[in-house]
Amino acid sequence: MFSVLYDWFWWDRIWLPVNLTWTDLEDSEGRVYAKASHLYVIVPYAFVCLLIRYVFERWIATPFALSVGIKQRAHLKVEHVPVLELYYTCQSRNPAQGDFDGLSKKSSLSVRQVERWFRKRRARDRPGVLKKFREASWRFVFYLLAFIGGLIALYDKEWFYDTREVWTGFPKQSMLESQYWYYILEMSFYGSLLFSFAFDVKRKDFKEQIIHHLATLILLSFSWCVNYIRIGTLVMLVHDASDVLLESAKLLNYAQWEKTSLALFVVFAVVFIVTRLIIFPFWLIHCTWVYPIQHYPAFFGYYFFNVMLVVLLCLHIFWAYLILRMMRKFIFGTLTRDERSDVEEEDEEDSVPSEDESEEQHKLGNGSAVDEKEDKNGFSSLSPPENICWSKTVC
Repeated sequence: MFSVLYDWFWWDRIWLPVNLTWTDLEDSEGRVYAKASHLYVIVPYAFVCLLIRYVFERWIATPFALSVGIKQRAHLKVEHVPVLELYYTCQSRNPAQGDFDGLSKKSSLSVRQVERWFRKRRARDRPGVLKKFREASWRFVFYLLAFIGGLIALYDKEWFYDTREVWTGFPKQSMLESQYWYYILEMSFYGSLLFSFAFDVKRKDFKEQIIHHLATLILLSFSWCVNYIRIGTLVMLVHDASDVLLESAKLLNYAQWEKTSLALFVVFAVVFIVTRLIIFPFWLIHCTWVYPIQHYPAFFGYYFFNVMLVVLLCLHIFWAYLILRMMRKFIFGTLTRDERSDVEEEDEEDSVPSEDESEEQHKLGNGSAVDEKEDKNGFSSLSPPENICWSKTVC
């Protein structure tokens, strides 16, 4: 049964143009082709990326953050109330108003105490600026190196300047060593992002980030197997261009270089729109949609690849909408909070304790304020993806 499914999945009529078979993509005549078996190395490489990231964040990003004045936030103490902790971890971080009475009776605390317990518990789980700085540092370093590496790999290639050359001689296009490592390292990085979602800072566009990373990995895997490597390298380079600026703007913002970070954010917005909403659809998608059928009839793989590119384009439009809305509010002075902050809206009140909170702090085991205000004008993470956060409150 497995053999039948395997043969059906790799049926050449699905993934390759008419009159082409997988034997046409076997090494011959001095040409080396990408193979599906090469992709197995992505999983161990993704874990290597996680290890490198851990070392980088611990021994490089953290000392650098401390040197620019970013400190580890104090750990908030919250009394362990088993009933409330069980509800918080298993049901909801934000109980409905009607649930507070029941939780109050079960925990022998007043309704007001229960409400404050949940505010403090959420505040304790909220990521601090140092954690965000470390994550942004890692992504900035990778995107910068990947973008520079991509330019080095492509600057002397004819298809970098004329997208018609992407399909010249297809599929008999030998894979270059630079293309191999560009692909493997990019896919390993995106794979590591999927593995790290469990402990990374979570934003409101969490689902969009997952979709983006999955679509990217599927696209790169498909283009690898059917030798669409030339267009794949162009897609990666276009994505990395704006990501470098976003992560650098966030780093400056976390370091409270607000004017510089704002200027860089404006540059990022321009580059994002040019690369993701102009170059990507009108050059790259046009290249994959129009030129291939000049060489061979359309087939399933052709439609599949273009649909996945359109999925990415839809995500780009979604994030561009957020960028433009934030820019409009900033220009007209009406921006008061993040358009897609990683902090839940209900938690805005957590940053400032109530007047009579200190009277009952000893009852809940918390001798500190509920939360410190974090970076004003904070950027959230895009993977792509790619996320944007420009806030006057907490990010």
